[in-house]
Amino acid sequence: MAQFLQIHPESPQSRLIAQAVAIVRKGGLIVYPTDSSYALGCQIGDKQATDRIREIRRLDDKHNFTLVCRDLSEIATYAKVSNQHYRLLKTLTPGPYTFIHEATKQVPRRLQHAKRKTIGIRVPDHPIALALLEALGEPLMSSTLQMPGDDLPLTDPYDMRDLLDHQVALIIDGGFCGMEPTTVVDMEEDEPRVVRQGKGDAALLK
Repeated sequence: MAQFLQIHPESPQSRLIAQAVAIVRKGGLIVYPTDSSYALGCQIGDKQATDRIREIRRLDDKHNFTLVCRDLSEIATYAKVSNQHYRLLKTLTPGPYTFIHEATKQVPRRLQHAKRKTIGIRVPDHPIALALLEALGEPLMSSTLQMPGDDLPLTDPYDMRDLLDHQVALIIDGGFCGMEPTTVVDMEEDEPRVVRQGKGDAALLK
């Protein structure tokens, strides 16, 4: 059965954050809130937890996974970012954007897009997510908590517990955090290209 922690969405309790991080480090798959919706998260190098995300969401090898980072310096470790794009990321992070970049060698091959060798990266503007990332000291490998066949992500932690009680190690109840996915921006070329319009304002990319 999954553990269930109620963490304050504005002032996360450090004791509970530490419990959550300990679960991640032991290979646990967690559900946690972000500034756009709830997400599934695990350690970057944990193949079993990544495979469980694929099973839960029924994802194929064309899916772009996302590394949720605590700041811009961490992004540069995992993604190849030009000076021009760095300035844009500095303006839009933290925020509800996912940026698709060419992955560095620090990103396990299985997390990269099968053909394009890219990775999604983002810095969320949510106290719980940022507290988790700061305590963990590395990005969370993440995917939006949207079930197969659903048009929108799950929003109620109690529904999540009913559906995922035996598939995840921890569900963090951080209250309602939204149900609109991030705006996805392809940064492989000089000119950013919006792949999916979501919560982030695409006009700010110009």
